[in-house]
Amino acid sequence: MITEPAAGPRPKKYVLFDVDGTLIDAVDNQRRMWGEWARRHGLDPEEVHQVALRTRPVETFAEVAPEHDPAECLALLHELEDEDVRSGVYAAFDGAAGLLEALPPRSWALVTSNYEHRVRGRFARTGLPVPEVVVDAAAVAEGKPSPVPYLLAAARLGAEPHECLVIEDAPSGVRSGLRAGMTVWGSTPPSRWRACTATSRASARLPTPSSPSSGRGRPPVRPRRGRASRW
Repeated sequence: MITEPAAGPRPKKYVLFDVDGTLIDAVDNQRRMWGEWARRHGLDPEEVHQVALRTRPVETFAEVAPEHDPAECLALLHELEDEDVRSGVYAAFDGAAGLLEALPPRSWALVTSNYEHRVRGRFARTGLPVPEVVVDAAAVAEGKPSPVPYLLAAARLGAEPHECLVIEDAPSGVRSGLRAGMTVWGSTPPSRWRACTATSRASARLPTPSSPSSGRGRPPVRPRRGRASRW
C-alpha cells in the first residue's frame, strides 16, 4: 500500500523499517523455504540458502539454477512463502510491537523486498501494527540494493532523505539505505557489515564496525551514516 503525504504538521524525523530479520524473526522460515525449493530442484539446500542471503530471488535462480525457467522458479518460491504465512512458526522480535505502537502516525514506513499481503499476514499473526505506507516488491522496478525503495518510502511520507533513519539487517538493504543518503542502523555481524559497506565506503565515509551485533530476541543496532545524512 502506498499513500500520498497527508496535510498537517510534519514529523521531524522518520523511521523506515525492513521487515524480515529486523521486526520479525523469520531466519528459520527462510532457511526452510529455500531448503524445500532447493530439494525440489535437486540442489544443495545450504548452498542455495547462502546465495539467497545476499541476492534477490531472480539473481539466486540465475546463479544456482540457470537452466531452469525463472518464472517457474519464482512461482514455486511464492507458493512456499504463501504457505509459510499461513502455517509457519515465527515471532516478532522482543519490543518490536511496543516500539511501532509508540511511533507517531505517518512517521514510519515498511520497506520490504517481499509482498505486502505476506507482510500483512505475518504482522496479523504476530500482533504488529501496519503503517499507512508500505513499499513492497510490487511498488518498485528496482529493488534493494538500489536506493529506489527507500527514496520512494520517504517521498510518500513527505520526508527528505536526511530526515530518515533506516533499520536494516541485510547487506543489500544497508546499501540501499546508504545510497539513498539516509542514516542506517543495522543488526548484523561485522563480516557482513564489511561486505555491504565496501562498495559504499568511498562516498559514505563509513568507519569499520569493531564489534558484533545480532542475536535472538531484540536485535541490537549500530548506526552507520549515509551521504549528507545528519541525525
